[in-house]
Amino acid sequence: MRPRIAITTGVTAADGVRHVRLPAAYAEAVAAACGEPVLLPPTAAGVPTSLPRLADALLLTGGRDLDSAAWGEPLHAEARLVDPLRQKADLDLLASADACRLPVLAICLGCQEMAVHRGGRLIQHLPDEPGERADHGRAGRPRVLHPVQVTPGSLLARLVGAERIEVNSRHHQAVREPGRDMAVVARAPDGVIEAIEDPSPGRFWLGVQWHPEDLTDRPEHAALFQALCRAAAARRSAT
Repeated sequence: MRPRIAITTGVTAADGVRHVRLPAAYAEAVAAACGEPVLLPPTAAGVPTSLPRLADALLLTGGRDLDSAAWGEPLHAEARLVDPLRQKADLDLLASADACRLPVLAICLGCQEMAVHRGGRLIQHLPDEPGERADHGRAGRPRVLHPVQVTPGSLLARLVGAERIEVNSRHHQAVREPGRDMAVVARAPDGVIEAIEDPSPGRFWLGVQWHPEDLTDRPEHAALFQALCRAAAARRSAT
C-alpha cells in the first residue's frame, strides 16, 4: 500500500460561498513519488485527533501571508492574509505532526509556518530589506528562477545531491529567524533564507521557500517528494 500523504489546502470565497482550493501540482507530485494524496481542508472542527493514523506524512502547501500576531509584530500594510481558519489549522497540524514525529515537507507559506511554529519570525515584506537583490518573484510578477546555495551535509543537500541548485520563486515574505532547533540550510544570493530543517537524527522536518511541485521535471526537485514518501513508508512499516 502506498504511504498516505496529508496535503493542506487553501480556502477562497466567492458570492458568500467558501471553497477549498489546491493546485493540482501538489497532488500530482505526491502521486508521481508513489504516495497517496489525502487532502486536509481546514474546518472549524480543528485538526483530526487521528492524524497519526490518517496519514504517514504531512505536506504543507503555499498560500498568502500569515497574520504577524502569531509572532508578536504589527501587521505590515502590504500583507495579504491567508484565511484565518487555514492559518490556525496549519499551525495546529504542525504542532500535532511535531509531537508525533510525522515526516513533514513544508513549501513556501508552509516553510514560513514551520518557522513560526518553532517560535521563529518572518520578514513581512522583502522589498523593505536592505541589500535584497535576488528577484523573488513578488506578487504581480511572473514566477522567476534564481540559484540557492545549499549547506553541505544537510538533509536538503543529501536529497538534491548538490550544494547549488536553481529554484523558482514567488513570494514577498520569507523566514527571518527559523525558530528553536531549526537550521538554515539554503540561502539566495542576497542572503534570504530559502530552506530550513530540523537537523536532529532521524527527523524529516524540512521547509523550502520555493515551489518544487512545479519543477518535478528536474530530478533534484522531484527528489523532495520521493524522500517524503520514503520517510512516510518507513514510518508506516515501523508502526
